[in-house]
Order: sequence, then C-alpha cells, then structure tokens
Amino acid sequence: MRTFLGLPVKARGTVFGNIYLTEKRAGADFDHEDQWALEVLAAQAGVAVENATLYEQARQRERRLEAVRESATAILSGAPPGEVLELMARQARQVAGADLATIAVPASRAGWLVIQVADGENADAVRGLEFRVDSSLSGEVIRTGTPALLEDASAESRAYQPMIQSGEIGPAMFVPLSIRGSAFGTLAIANRPLGRRFSREDLSLVETFAGQASVAIEYGRAQRELQRLIVMDERERIAKELHDGVIQSLFAAGMGLQATASLSQDSEIEDRIGTAVNELDQVIRDLRNYIFGLRPGILADRQLDQALHHLVREFEGRTGVVAVAEVDPDVAARLSSRAGDVVQLAREALSNVGRHASAATCRLTLRAVDTRAILEIDDDGRGFDPSTTSSAGQGLRNIRERAGALGSEIQIETGPDRGTTVRVLLPL
Repeated sequence: MRTFLGLPVKARGTVFGNIYLTEKRAGADFDHEDQWALEVLAAQAGVAVENATLYEQARQRERRLEAVRESATAILSGAPPGEVLELMARQARQVAGADLATIAVPASRAGWLVIQVADGENADAVRGLEFRVDSSLSGEVIRTGTPALLEDASAESRAYQPMIQSGEIGPAMFVPLSIRGSAFGTLAIANRPLGRRFSREDLSLVETFAGQASVAIEYGRAQRELQRLIVMDERERIAKELHDGVIQSLFAAGMGLQATASLSQDSEIEDRIGTAVNELDQVIRDLRNYIFGLRPGILADRQLDQALHHLVREFEGRTGVVAVAEVDPDVAARLSSRAGDVVQLAREALSNVGRHASAATCRLTLRAVDTRAILEIDDDGRGFDPSTTSSAGQGLRNIRERAGALGSEIQIETGPDRGTTVRVLLPL
C-alpha cells in the first residue's frame, strides 16, 4: 500500500480494534482533513461498540435475574428438592458459561461427601460419586467457609475429588453451601482444561445460586418436618378415637369375660376365659403403645436392648430354634429414638427364620462399626437363591422397605444350604 491512514477504535478507554484508510484516489496522500474524518468514524465506531457491549451486558443481567427468579419460584412452589437443585446447577452452569456444574452434600457415612447433582459435560460420570471431606477441595471450602477460585483445578494437590480426577477439569470454582452460617456442601462450576477462566463477577453470581441451593435444601427439610408434624397430628386424632372407642370397648369386653368366669363352676372354662382376657389385655397394651407412643408393646416397659433379648427368647420358645442375642447396650441406647423400627426389623427377620429357614440355630447381633449401627440376624438354615425374587418372600421386602424409610442399607448373604445373614446398617 502506497498510502495508509489508521486509528484505533476505543470504548471506555479500551481498544477494541482499528479502522484503516488506504490507497487514496489519484495516488494522493492523506491530509489532516482525512485524519479528522477518520477520527470521527473511529469515535462513531467506538460508540457503536460501547452500545453493543452495554446491550449485551443488559441482556446478560436480564438472563441472570430471570434464572434467579425461576429458581426462587421453584423453591416457593414446593417442587421436590432434587428437581430444584438440578435446576439451579443447570442455571448456574449456563449463566456462568461453564462446562460442568456439581452439587456435593454429606453422604450417608460420616466424613464423606456425595455428588448429588451434576449437569453438563461428564455429568453422568461424576453423579453419585462419594469422596472424603478431609482430602478434597470441597472439604476445605466447607471447613473454611470460603469460596475457592482456581485457574487450573487439576494442578491442585488436593485433586482427590472425582470431578477433578476425571482429568477434564481446568478452571473451576467451589462455593460453600451454608445453613444458618454453617457450611455443609459445595456448588462447583468448572471448564475443560485451557477453557475460559472464571472472574470475580462469575464467582459472585455462583454464590447467589449457592445461597438459593442452600435455601432449597433447608426448605425441603422444613417441608419434611412439616409433613411429619401433620402425620403426628393425624395420629393423635386417630389415637383419641381409638382410645375413646375401640380400646374402651375391648376393656369392657374383658371385664365382661372376667365377670362370666367368676360365675362359672368349670375350672377349664375359667382358664380359657382367663387366657382370652390376657390376650385382650395384650391387644389393648399394643394398641395404646402403637397409637400413642408409636412403639410396639414389647417396648412399653423395656429399653431396646432388653426388648431385643426378650424378642429372641420369645422366638426360641415359639419355634424351638436355639437363639441367642448379642446386643451392645450403648448402641441400643443411641438408637432409642428409633427403637420401634429396630424391633420391627428384628421381628420380621426372626419371623422369616421361623417360617422359611428350617434352621437349628439363630443369632441376633446389634453392634456399631464406625458411624453406623449394624443389626444382624443370621441362621444356619437352608438359605435360598437371592436371584429368585419369589425366594426372598414378602418378609424381606418388608425389611427392605422399612430399612429404606430409615435411610439405612440392607445386605443379605445367603445361598442354598448356606444359611442366611440379614444385615441392616443404620446411621447413628
């Protein structure tokens, strides 16, 4: 080019590009008028760039506000907490322009976290993975309550975290989830290696979603507690009706039978009526304790360890199976609030042994391992094929359902002619 004139295009003091004029007609040189005209064009171009930037920033703020509003609406609408967290992870990833978002919360075993929610690339590979609190970035963020903004997470020495171990994580940020000032989990946003680094503005945005995720988790807990209270109120109503109706009728029937027995001159009839009255007393006792205390009658005047020993003795006397109980009283005391459920689990398991196992001996054990209590019932019976659903029977299905409702894990070890061990792992 024989002739050339160029100026930078600036907006708010930042150079966005350049504007050029070349090869003036007739081979003339560019003069001051040409430079003035180019300065006007460059200024106009700068204004256009600034307007476009402002428009995009306004659109971005609008998208972010809409995402926050949608999340808040989801929380207040009473949507399931899992769905709300999925929504928040997705929105946080999208508005931050990230490749992956995860939410880590406490796992069932103490000292561990689990990635409950994952959205974006490799989400399926990391969702549900568990890792230790004390050897992870999330754990440090929880411990300090301070967010972590990383240029390359894979270069961190604390790279035990599954999403980092995948080898496809570069820039990342970890933000604590907190309830009433106490951190318990993290919301993490990440890009692939060599991907865009996150800014302080991105961090501030993700902190907003982390706050909402914390609210969603707490709101879900509050809703569960509210439902529990509603159920308790309903049970109290039913209890009053049963006490004033059914139980009083049973008591009156028992009194009538006792009066009849006193008039009888036949000792055999008196004995039979006495047995019937005792059975009615037991029914009344169970009804009162199930409805008012929500506990089996066996716990009416016993602690859990005593109840389990009594249950095993009763099982042995009824079935003829030699049975022993090994119960750690300290563990039983720690499970006192769930004593009714523990007794029902043990009763169901022993009932299965009596009905199906053809066992000579049986043992019930309650002990603690790490942070969990283990209720174990094993026998030397004929066992069954665990792959056959019909072999498991309704009893084991009941145990699974009850254990699941308690947030517990159930393990069954059995096989033809190998006996059966039913193990329930209850969080302490």
